[in-house]
Amino acid sequence: MAKSYCFVSWLIDGSGAPVKTDVLLCVEGGLISSIAFANPGELFRSGFEGVDGCALESYPACTLVPGLIDCHVHLSMSGKTDPGLRVRQLAYDFEQNRPLIGQRLEKILALGIMAVRDGGDAGGHALRYSRENPNPFVRVKCAGKGWRAPGRYGKIIGRAPENGATLAESIKAASPPADHVKILNSGINSLNEYGRETPPQFDREELGAAFLQARNLGMKIMVHANGRRPVEFAIDAGCDSIEHGFFMGEENLEKMADRQVVWVPTAYTMKALSCDTSLGAERSGVAGKIFENQLEQMSRARELGVQVACGTDAGSFGVRHGAALFEELKLLNEAGFSIEKIIRCATHAGARLLGLDRELGRLCPGMPANFLVVAGPPANLPGSLAEPMAVYRAGEKIISRK
Repeated sequence: MAKSYCFVSWLIDGSGAPVKTDVLLCVEGGLISSIAFANPGELFRSGFEGVDGCALESYPACTLVPGLIDCHVHLSMSGKTDPGLRVRQLAYDFEQNRPLIGQRLEKILALGIMAVRDGGDAGGHALRYSRENPNPFVRVKCAGKGWRAPGRYGKIIGRAPENGATLAESIKAASPPADHVKILNSGINSLNEYGRETPPQFDREELGAAFLQARNLGMKIMVHANGRRPVEFAIDAGCDSIEHGFFMGEENLEKMADRQVVWVPTAYTMKALSCDTSLGAERSGVAGKIFENQLEQMSRARELGVQVACGTDAGSFGVRHGAALFEELKLLNEAGFSIEKIIRCATHAGARLLGLDRELGRLCPGMPANFLVVAGPPANLPGSLAEPMAVYRAGEKIISRK
């Protein structure tokens, strides 16, 4: 098997462990075979030309991290703020969306994002794209069309059960089969009334039966839920992750920590709205207050040991694919997460949630050599992630700015 080496001054392995310094990474057949300390002085004397007769890529004064994961995106939406454009885009058919989805995947790959979890669209376009046009370097997990209650929020990303069918029956009958199930169990945040909570879309029994059906089909469940009762019902019914979770409160955070339910906070959605002057001072001010409340919940989640995975809701208003991930990571840092834990949220935690933990998420012997290199020390993270020097997939450099 072909063998190569990569030297880097700092390495963050994705597990949450402390940063490693002066690391020599050995790759054989696309897998990491060893991670060892290397004396940079000795490598400098050899001119960084090779090790044991094998090729050596050298990145002194750089940091290496695992390939990144965005756990909540909407690939069929652009994230642009022009209201007219958004309305037109939401009406696109699959052939109109196909090249746009492809462009978004290429954009995120260039930033070292190697997997995304799509939260659904009304046409099921992201799911169809992932089946017909798989990107060889970006893993895409899709919900297809999400599920909502009749007459409730979620028309742009989902559908309601039809002809009197239950949610569980509808999930069983859905075609084509998706990678996971997305259920909406609340409305969205009001920008007119701070802290307003909407009632659950489904009760505990409906959710429990639906979750059981999804598990029988081998699918995990992501639940859009804001407010205390919608989140509580989803946790009690046994969901895998809570998406957003605005205003869910301390008791729900404690339950999530106890039951190992993953939280994907998507805090940047509210920060983006708070900075949008077109909304007017009052509404953007409410968005700002919601954002600050979410930061407080994120800080408390860290203290309680809630499993947090990084997701952006990219495609929503003002949340652009790729770049939004780094904004979300900055907010985790602002909420008190260490650099190592921030990277874990965007790598190992996401890989476990998506069922990709044998392919992505950590850098250790036996794992595929999927990583990116950024200039400067770990102290420059997460900002330095916005311009990776190189992106490697299975040990092969697929993107380079060196």
